[in-house]
Amino acid sequence: MKDKAIRTLVQGLVLSLMPAAAALAGPVNVNSADATTLARELDGIGPAKAQAIVEYRQKNGPFRSADDLLQVDGIGDRVLELNRGNIRLNGGAAAPAPRAGQKPAQKSAPKPAPQPSGSR
Repeated sequence: MKDKAIRTLVQGLVLSLMPAAAALAGPVNVNSADATTLARELDGIGPAKAQAIVEYRQKNGPFRSADDLLQVDGIGDRVLELNRGNIRLNGGAAAPAPRAGQKPAQKSAPKPAPQPSGSR
């Protein structure tokens, strides 16, 4: 009986720590990381998908956005959304996906310089 109680306690402890372990997955630059790092740091990415990311990058050049990962065989919307917060491109954070029905933000044109008045 005592062994069963200890086993149950240990199992409960392990299960309670699992969400914390998932939170330890950290930011990774998909343009420079090797397959081992990608598989370790990104949720839903195992060795085969990680290798596919590296091979796609070598063949097609660096990823310009997190959404470019959807071009890699085996990477779908769900895996991308699971990892969007941890995907880095050239050291910075990946741009968030635009919301449905929302156009991407555009820079406004600079204001023209004031013209000197001709009257004196």
